[in-house]
Amino acid sequence: MKTNQSILKTVLICVVIVLALSCKKSVDAPPAPITWNYSTFTDARDGKTYKYIKIGSQEWMAENLAFTTNGGSWNSNDSQSDGVKFGRLYTWNAAIQAVPAGWHLPSDTEWKQLEMTLGMSQADADGINSRGTNEGSKLKATSGWGNEVNGLNDVGFNALPGGIRSNSGSFFALDWYGYWWTATDDGNSKAWLRYLIFESSKVFRTLSSKDDAYSVRCVKN
Repeated sequence: MKTNQSILKTVLICVVIVLALSCKKSVDAPPAPITWNYSTFTDARDGKTYKYIKIGSQEWMAENLAFTTNGGSWNSNDSQSDGVKFGRLYTWNAAIQAVPAGWHLPSDTEWKQLEMTLGMSQADADGINSRGTNEGSKLKATSGWGNEVNGLNDVGFNALPGGIRSNSGSFFALDWYGYWWTATDDGNSKAWLRYLIFESSKVFRTLSSKDDAYSVRCVKN
């Protein structure tokens, strides 16, 4: 009888352990990726279809612009496959002209509106360089970033690191940094932009030469 009780006790202990491990696994499991209900539009100029999504009161493209301008834009590393994944890189003047009908290059203020929708304070939004807390992670795609330091894509923006083409013609930072022009300049040779970097969860704001080339996201009119 004691032997049977011992066996039963051992079995019950094993069952409890298995259930506990099963519960822990369920608790620790990462949340399932969000499936976004994107809208789409087709650029009549080249037939390319883009996804877009509403964030707060704004409607943002959820992909980088890929329209080929007559000068002033390039695929990252002059690679067609990189252009398919990351879109094209534009000088500021080319970016202003490249947007499709019904859309526009977002102003610095419109970028701030997006950031504050994500939780950034007005004071941080008005700052320069590294700003906010985790708004950058909310914008980054859940894959495609260097060292697999990916984002949360909390609002469907799906930001990817397309890198930069400097005004000297050099490409760099692909897979590591993502840069996006705003329509707001300083009245001279520079304009405001936003950028995200793989090792930070923040959003960076700075001025850059209009002759450098960066990615473009458009906002619906």
